[in-house]
Amino acid sequence: MAKQLTATVRFHAKGGQATAAPPVGTALGKYGINLGQFVQQFNERTKSDLGMRIPVVVKVFNDRTFELETKTPHSVDLLKQIAGIVNGSGNVPRVKVGQITTKQLDEIAAKKMKDLNARTPEAARNILAGTARSMGLDIVNN
Repeated sequence: MAKQLTATVRFHAKGGQATAAPPVGTALGKYGINLGQFVQQFNERTKSDLGMRIPVVVKVFNDRTFELETKTPHSVDLLKQIAGIVNGSGNVPRVKVGQITTKQLDEIAAKKMKDLNARTPEAARNILAGTARSMGLDIVNN
């Protein structure tokens, strides 16, 4: 008999630092899957993105097995890492918190291309540029 899909669960967890505590435990505990096994697989897949928020899609089956799909880190986290800032601006039009180059935007766009709603690298760069501007980052041509 084939496995039946019981649920599809979506949540965010910190890369390489997941534990059975919330948000993992609260999202997956009610389905009876092995949380230790999930945490181990997730941390192994995301150890290169340590501390960044990683979107996760977990498909839970009726025999309590699961399939884990991780996405790329949030654009905001990638932009903060490259710009070397902790937080975005609280007053965007007046207070700028840093700057980022178009080359750096292209690098992030290449990494996030599969998770963005963009067909071309230029469109992906424009999406990320809007996010950067809304955080208070200036974009410089370099």
